[in-house]
Amino acid sequence: MNRLTSTLRGNILTEAGFIQGEITWDASGRIQHIQGRALSEAEARADRAPLLLPGFVDAHVHGGAGHDIMEGGDAALHITRLHAQHGTTSLLATTMTAPQGDLDTAFAALAPLCRQRPEHAARILGVHLEGPYISESRLGAQPPFARPASLEEIARLHALAPIRLITLAPEVAGNQALIGELCARGFRVQLGHSSGSYEEGLAALRCGATGFTHLFNAMSPLQHRAPGMVGAALAHAPYAEIIPDLLHVHPGAIHAALRAIPGLYCVTDSTAATGMPDGEYTLGRHAVFKCQGGVRLADGTLAGSTLTMDQALRNLVLALGLPLADAARRVSTHAANHLGLPDRGRLAVGAWADIVVLDAGLQLQAVHIEGQAVAR
Repeated sequence: MNRLTSTLRGNILTEAGFIQGEITWDASGRIQHIQGRALSEAEARADRAPLLLPGFVDAHVHGGAGHDIMEGGDAALHITRLHAQHGTTSLLATTMTAPQGDLDTAFAALAPLCRQRPEHAARILGVHLEGPYISESRLGAQPPFARPASLEEIARLHALAPIRLITLAPEVAGNQALIGELCARGFRVQLGHSSGSYEEGLAALRCGATGFTHLFNAMSPLQHRAPGMVGAALAHAPYAEIIPDLLHVHPGAIHAALRAIPGLYCVTDSTAATGMPDGEYTLGRHAVFKCQGGVRLADGTLAGSTLTMDQALRNLVLALGLPLADAARRVSTHAANHLGLPDRGRLAVGAWADIVVLDAGLQLQAVHIEGQAVAR
């Protein structure tokens, strides 16, 4: 190959399955060529050649490396570099329910990073506006600044930094009526932090909502005579997030969701405590505490996680028993599909060269983001 192209060799997970061969990209960071011989997943995992998978896509990132997205300033730079170290090649910077001024600060700081990716950092695809349009009765770890959705506020924030995903509770007065307009304007809408009924969830899906935020957590549960938001998701959702840290959701519930929701995808819901020692950190206006692998408010409420996407992949394969190809789609392709990004989350000609390299034990060996190697 000429000096303007780069090549990796190994067992490559393509959209058609594993091949043993090579993948090449050019100076623009786009994949130009993939070739090799087909092999089964068992053969790919038994072989000593490195495993080449699509870079991880995380649609729900609050923080990491001791920093929180809501801080503004250079917090997002530290966060995106920490997650790149764990194989996340693109992500949505996720905000908290907060007063308008706090959101303005966060969005203003994110704007330049959305336009240009810093070296050795994950690509910020845009913002996941997790609230403030949620239920006061299902705040979870969200601060108490919930309010009805406002097209004016969303448009003003979107002008600062691009919003790709909006979480809302459809039962909050006025929210249901705005879903269609939000979708028409190009936003993806997820249902979450909601006490809504099954019927309200189904109606929201029919209006254009396509997913659910951290399924099972902070939403009305499934009961056999009152299916709730969880029931609406399991029965009808094309997509939903799930946090596979084995703390937020029992493995049995994850298996149920895997059977029910074709586009179930993994998120970290990571906080400032990710990659840090036990201690006190911030999550929006809340103080949170990392201890024994979890993050909680002072009252014990789970408050995001310390999960990274490489660990999410290992949990799916080693703890839950998923085939590696399926697990890889759950941490990359399905999220990209939900966000309408055909050139992310897959290894295919024309897609970005977002590639993670793992050994046979699924330990991360190298990361390439848009063709550039991340220093590790």
